[in-house]
Amino acid sequence: MSDDTKPHGDPAVEAELAGVPDELLDKETDKLGEALDRLRDDLEAARQEVLYAKAETQNVRRRLEKDIADARTYAATGFARDILSVSDNLTRALTAVPQDLREDERMKSFIAGIEATAREIDKVFGLHSISRIAAVGLPLDPNQHQAMLEVPSADAEPGTVLQELQAGYMIKDRLLRPAMVAVARKPD
Repeated sequence: MSDDTKPHGDPAVEAELAGVPDELLDKETDKLGEALDRLRDDLEAARQEVLYAKAETQNVRRRLEKDIADARTYAATGFARDILSVSDNLTRALTAVPQDLREDERMKSFIAGIEATAREIDKVFGLHSISRIAAVGLPLDPNQHQAMLEVPSADAEPGTVLQELQAGYMIKDRLLRPAMVAVARKPD
């Protein structure tokens, strides 16, 4: 038995191994060393799997948190689209009132009520991050504008929005409804 493979310290173990040939002890020591190496490799593989599982769990948690935040942020999208038609009708009603009726004492409070309702809808839109899309005078943006017709114009660059037929809206950074617009084109 070589000095490095001899057990040191425990007299009971030393007494038990005293009659065992050195070759057998060396083979058993090699087998134990190989088994220990395999166990170390297995332990390292298990550590890596645990790290990957933790990372995947964290990624799933982040995705779920983002999905929940998006659901909260955009939950009112369908309802907001429906309310846009109410806002459009109020705007049309106010636009249709002739100036002489606006000055009529009997109609002033009625018109003021419609205007207050329109302002309240705009305020609620603002509270829920619903904003109107800018259109007139800007180049056509297919991500925010829908060209409904082309109008010949010598004054404006082709592709410039000349008229807004229906207002468009965004909810945060998402399109709620595109602006329906008339776009300039070269005159004939």
